[in-house]
Amino acid sequence: MLRDTIKAAQVAAMKAGDKPRLAAVRLILAKLKDKDIELRTAAQVPDDDLLVTDVLQKMAKQRRESITLYEQGGRQELADVEKAELVVIEEFLPAMMSEDEVKAAIAGIIAETGAAGMKDMGKVVGALKAKHGTQIDMGKASGLVKAALS
Repeated sequence: MLRDTIKAAQVAAMKAGDKPRLAAVRLILAKLKDKDIELRTAAQVPDDDLLVTDVLQKMAKQRRESITLYEQGGRQELADVEKAELVVIEEFLPAMMSEDEVKAAIAGIIAETGAAGMKDMGKVVGALKAKHGTQIDMGKASGLVKAALS
């Protein structure tokens, strides 16, 4: 399981004395703990690996946005810290699909659902997220779906 891999990475970072990596792994585990607490009252809990992947994707997205803002603001030292955290977070994420693979998946789903225009965009995006949600940046994918349907 992905969660066990992250915990093992925490132990390895502690033994190696790698403080920046340890801090990033602890951030990941803290976010996972927050999500677990949030889901205590949920009617249904998603598969653990899907949950972990979702948390990691959100964390990676936050880091990318922060890096952009820090670099625009001339705070390179803070951007470097965020980049280091992003590298650790991305280690645990499953491999992302290339843009060509995403376009092929979108074309397949459009053929399956019989989507004809922009009114069917929600149906296509929903099916795409259900099939490939952990391997696709849904922000970019929605733009590709829009282009394919127009």
